[in-house]
Amino acid sequence: MCNISFTCSKYGTNGGVAMTHRSIHHVVVGLSAVLALSMTACAAQPAPAGSGDAEAKKFVTVVKLQGISWFDRMQIGLDEQAKAIGATSTMVGPDDASPEKQVKIIQDLIAQKPAAIAVVPLSPQALEGVLGQARAAGIKVITHEAPSQGNTDLDIEAFDNVDYGEHLMETLADCMGGEGQYVTMVGSLTAESHMKWAQAELDLATSKYPGITRVADPIETKEDLTQTYEKTKEILAKYPQIKGFLGSAASDVAGIGRAISEAGLQDQTCVAGTSIPSTAGKYLKDGSVDAITFWDPKVTGAVLVTLQDKLSRGEKVGVGTDLGIPGYENLQATDGKENVLHGNAWVDVTVENMAEYDF
Repeated sequence: MCNISFTCSKYGTNGGVAMTHRSIHHVVVGLSAVLALSMTACAAQPAPAGSGDAEAKKFVTVVKLQGISWFDRMQIGLDEQAKAIGATSTMVGPDDASPEKQVKIIQDLIAQKPAAIAVVPLSPQALEGVLGQARAAGIKVITHEAPSQGNTDLDIEAFDNVDYGEHLMETLADCMGGEGQYVTMVGSLTAESHMKWAQAELDLATSKYPGITRVADPIETKEDLTQTYEKTKEILAKYPQIKGFLGSAASDVAGIGRAISEAGLQDQTCVAGTSIPSTAGKYLKDGSVDAITFWDPKVTGAVLVTLQDKLSRGEKVGVGTDLGIPGYENLQATDGKENVLHGNAWVDVTVENMAEYDF
């Protein structure tokens, strides 16, 4: 608040200063000018800290699972970008791969009224209702790895999912010499991106590599390395001639690699898929895993905070938008949907270049 005070003296005729009409007029005009300038200064003062602008930059990201390397890496990007723009960013998620727990987390967040939430759904279908409630409460919703999500203001993908699935199959087919049996592991049968990759892999193998056959439907691992390891051993026992493995969750590739390493089958099998060096690097080094592909979760974190900020301020994000982040300089629509956009941000890593990625 701006306080303005004036001190007035009384003037008498005994040794004082006699005020003429003209001098009184000058005083009044001068006081009016001072008052106008003072009011302008008051209006220009910034709003106090903790006002609406601070509230407008309160963001939360809900991930699939807390405590795994992928989302630990994402949190670095969330925190760094939030600090850069003067926002508050929090990451939360369930302690196991439970869509029901994600629903409960989002329900609790609605009462806190953040300006925006970003969600990496375990099951887009399971979250439709609660995300609709969040939007009805005036909270901007951004999703990732969920291009079919209905109740979202914007879904952002690191790339086109079909292109990515085909790329993974090309990597595997090159290693397999264009022939042999393979299987695909997915974190969840309801994980939309994983299932899209698995279908694109199969479609490309069917159309381009008739010598490659998938021996089972996608195998669910619940994003659990130990489950992947056990199921890989079962596949090796059931299909002793199997040659290829593709993993969709970051833990899948490491679980497969562990089973291959213990069985001493590095030279008889090909293993590829989505993971990061800190999770699968051990098996890249011993040859149990041949290649991994990923999009940097840290970069994704920066993207999610950037989008939360833009949408909460009413800024339009669409085809051609440049987020100023590598891999996201020219966003494109997915399947013709204006609110489902993707960048071009995947990275291929083998034992030869894994040292370039310290996460």
